[in-house]
Amino acid sequence: MTARLELRDISLAFGGLKVSQNVSFSLQQGARTALIGPNGAGKTTLVNLISGRLSPSSGDILLDGASVLPDNEMRRVRGGIVRTFQINRFFRDLSVEDNLRLAITQREKRGEVFLRPICSFEDFDLEIEQLLATLNLSAHRRILSGSLAYGEQRLLEILLALAMRPRVLLLDEPAAGVPQAEVGLVLDTIAALPSDLAILLIEHDMDVVFRFSQHVVVLVGGKVFAEGAPSEIAANENVKEVYFGRRQHGRNRR
Repeated sequence: MTARLELRDISLAFGGLKVSQNVSFSLQQGARTALIGPNGAGKTTLVNLISGRLSPSSGDILLDGASVLPDNEMRRVRGGIVRTFQINRFFRDLSVEDNLRLAITQREKRGEVFLRPICSFEDFDLEIEQLLATLNLSAHRRILSGSLAYGEQRLLEILLALAMRPRVLLLDEPAAGVPQAEVGLVLDTIAALPSDLAILLIEHDMDVVFRFSQHVVVLVGGKVFAEGAPSEIAANENVKEVYFGRRQHGRNRR
C-alpha cells in the first residue's frame, strides 16, 4: 500500500551544521503521528522541509508515491500538504467567514480577481457554512477573528488549513499558548478531524501527544532516535534519558 506521505533519507545541512540527517518515516491515510524531541532536535526544520519552505540537501519526499521536491510551498498546499503554525496566521481585522472565503479563493486560484470585494464570492457560502459547522464556529462567523478567544483562534487556524482540502495536515503545536481552560476544546477538535486525513502533530506536551497519537517519532539531533506506539515510546528507557530526562534537567536549571 502506497504511503500517503513518505520521507526517504531526508538531510539538510547549513554549511557544516547538519540539522536533518537521513530522516525516514511514513504516514498512511488516516495516520495520527506525533513528532517529538528536545529543543533543537530539528522538528520545525523537518516540517519546513515537508511543506516546501526549505529544500533538502538530499533525500526525497513523496505524496501518494510521487515526489514533491519539484513543487514550491504553494504548489504543495494545492497538492494536499497543508500546515498550521505555532503563531496564528490570519487577518485579525477580517471576520471568521471572510478569512475562510479568502482561503478558498486562493485554493481555487481566484485571488487574482482585482477590485472585487471578498464578500462577493457568494458561490463559496455553502462550503463556508459546512466548514464552520465542522469545528462548531458557526455562531462566530461574523466576529472579527482577532476578537476570538485564543483557543478559538487556534481552531480558526485549523479551519483555514481544512479549507485548503489537505491530504496531509501538519499541526505545529496547536495547543501552544492556549489557556488551560481552552486546551480541551482544541484537543476535542483535533480528535474529531476527518478520519481519512493523515496528520503529523509536532508537540511538546506529552499529555497531548499520548491522547492524540497512534504512532510517535522521536527526533534527536536531526535524526530519528526512536519510533513506535505511544506505549512503546513511554516505556523506552533511552527515550526517557535523552528526551524526558534532558527536558526535566533543563527545567531544574531554570
